[in-house]
Amino acid sequence: MREVPEDLPRELAPDMAALMDRVAQEDGPQPDPTLMPAAEGRAAAARGNRRWNIDLPPMAEVREHLIPAHPDLGSAECRVRVLVPEERSEGILLFVHGGGFAFCSPETHERCARLLAIETGMAVVVPDYRLAPEHPYPAGLKDVVASLRELQSEPSSFGLAPGPLMISGDSAGANLALAAMIHERRLARALPRGALLFYGVYSADHTSPSHLRFADGPGLTTAKMRRYWDWYVPDEGDRHDPLMCPLAASDSELQALPPLWLQAAGIDPLLSDTLALGRRLHALGRDDSVSVVPGVVHGFLQMSVSLEAAREALIAAGAAARKLAKTNG
Repeated sequence: MREVPEDLPRELAPDMAALMDRVAQEDGPQPDPTLMPAAEGRAAAARGNRRWNIDLPPMAEVREHLIPAHPDLGSAECRVRVLVPEERSEGILLFVHGGGFAFCSPETHERCARLLAIETGMAVVVPDYRLAPEHPYPAGLKDVVASLRELQSEPSSFGLAPGPLMISGDSAGANLALAAMIHERRLARALPRGALLFYGVYSADHTSPSHLRFADGPGLTTAKMRRYWDWYVPDEGDRHDPLMCPLAASDSELQALPPLWLQAAGIDPLLSDTLALGRRLHALGRDDSVSVVPGVVHGFLQMSVSLEAAREALIAAGAAARKLAKTNG
């Protein structure tokens, strides 16, 4: 792993700044969705993401599938969106969308997921897991675990052929993807071939260097992250389990994980989470890839329709997935 310095440039890249200015001019002042009732904030987040989900790349197939509830696991019936690229190689990617454990859906992340399908060459499956605060921890995690198990045991029920299975997620979705692997490792169950994790929230520490530096944004703020955590795990005293905060995992739990490909945003309160996870993996002698895209804000992958850095990041993720699928059988 190449060490990534904590002291990265603090300024927005010119194209990122221009894009944020354009959005501000088009939308005007907007209320903070985390200060609204959850359903209203969720609707506001969905509206805000519509601009990024235009010019959707064509797929060979787009379909819906229902994963049944598993009472023994504690999961609920879960809708998933299945995206099959036109030029498909072997493999399936379970992509867990972000949104602070409380917002967003397969629809808000569809363009990002379609580009992942194209760049990885894999069918991408996006679960519509339960959201906080109506469904706090562990509801969403259990739905993600159920999706992972179904893809491992019954890919044909999704209309997919068996092949290398990988997991991915952005922000809170990266947390859930990583926590799902720790969950399954504790039960000695099979793990995915590897993971692509983007600007993840891996701890509830709001005093990290990046939280202190970017507490007020631009983009994600520390105050918003505090409210997301209050919704997902209301009792602060409970936020020490690796299934909630993966940075709390033991060395043995981290060592047992499949190869990880970690990417962070340079202007993000969560930057330190990725760097801290990378340092721990490196100290264990692992060679997981860790990179930072400088000058971009949290959630920048959503902006691929307008931001070259997002398209480049997804291309890099696709190349990593193809390599992992071939070399870690």
